[in-house]
Amino acid sequence: MSIERVTSADGTTIAYERLGGGEGPPIVVVGGATCDRAMTRPLAEALARHAGVINYDRRGRGDSADRAPYAIAREVDDLRALLDRTGPGASLYGHSSGAGLVLQAAAAAGLGVARIVLHDPPYNLHEEEESRRYAQRLEALLAQGRRGDAIELFMASAGLPAEAIGDLRRAPAW
Repeated sequence: MSIERVTSADGTTIAYERLGGGEGPPIVVVGGATCDRAMTRPLAEALARHAGVINYDRRGRGDSADRAPYAIAREVDDLRALLDRTGPGASLYGHSSGAGLVLQAAAAAGLGVARIVLHDPPYNLHEEEESRRYAQRLEALLAQGRRGDAIELFMASAGLPAEAIGDLRRAPAW
């Protein structure tokens, strides 16, 4: 598989690969916060047996570039650039925070998204105050440039045991 690239509205280069083929618009796989396209490739390959698939690295992951400050609107622009390349009518599959991004993209004017699939979206509507406190802690860590601590907070809130998080922090990819 060869890596292709598209340039987003702010000049950020987004890396992607095409899998499968077939007629019609593709399915774009939108991974979660800690995913790059290598992690979503098994899913993309399974989907590619039935349709064309675009498997991409969200900004700041894998072979895609990044620009500060972060904004969801920039990630929607990244999807817009991919969809401009592939043509209208694509479907979006989002996992975890990628599901939240898919919702934002589906609501954006002019993207021409045909269908969306949301897998494990990161919303907890029953514990609004807890979610608000989590968001405040996360924003504070990110404002301080403590990205590793922000990821640790995210993983702990998702239920990953402290021992597993410690193992991940010691891994070279951290």
